[in-house]
Amino acid sequence: MKMVETQIRRRGVTDQEVLDAMERVPRHEFVPDRLKDQAYGDYPLAIGYGQTISQPYIVALMSELLALEAGDKVLEIGTGSGYQAAILAEITAEVYSVEIIKALADEAAERLRRLGYANVHVRNADGYFGWKEHSPYDAIIVTCAADHIPPSLVEQLADGGKLVLPIGPPGDCQTLWEVTKEGEKITKRDVTGCALCRLRAGTKGMIPGHKVGRGVGCAHSPPYWYKPSTAAARPATRRWPRYRSAG
Repeated sequence: MKMVETQIRRRGVTDQEVLDAMERVPRHEFVPDRLKDQAYGDYPLAIGYGQTISQPYIVALMSELLALEAGDKVLEIGTGSGYQAAILAEITAEVYSVEIIKALADEAAERLRRLGYANVHVRNADGYFGWKEHSPYDAIIVTCAADHIPPSLVEQLADGGKLVLPIGPPGDCQTLWEVTKEGEKITKRDVTGCALCRLRAGTKGMIPGHKVGRGVGCAHSPPYWYKPSTAAARPATRRWPRYRSAG
């Protein structure tokens, strides 16, 4: 597939399981009918409710960073259209995905069921607190940016597990972090710059400095400067990333 070769493999993603998953999952099934002709483009696309499906490269990169194995159990915060969950489901045993917007959660659950992803479980809830009932998880992926690492997600991460998430201000240059848990030791690695939506907090898990929103899920909103049809006017910054996504 041209998307995998030109947008993903050439940018350095080498995990064959991830590349194969990106080849197999029909991305056009996760976008609105009016945008199906753009489904494999090198940018995020609107999926309704002010949300988007992430750029293919970001989906692949974050999936690779999780270092998944066949029997792993994964938690995703921010279901969106269900595309990232489908990619993960091609690689590993069980995927638990939390989405704050009920309509998106319902649509994604039905879509994934129709496409045969019986190993993906979708929940409409406040993702800041994860999904404790099924923890610990071998890997956790957060598709929206916070201003800190949610303690509840670290607690639900298995020993030796990885948490991948962006941290930074919404609509600006953020940092994609790979967090590894080894016993009581937490190791963080700065991977690259990115631009994703913000992690929204409800009254129980309010992120310091942020207004109370509709709970935590993935807002999946494009950065304020993003326009799919034109070259984006990028905010001045010393570390603007080459690749971008909306969540």
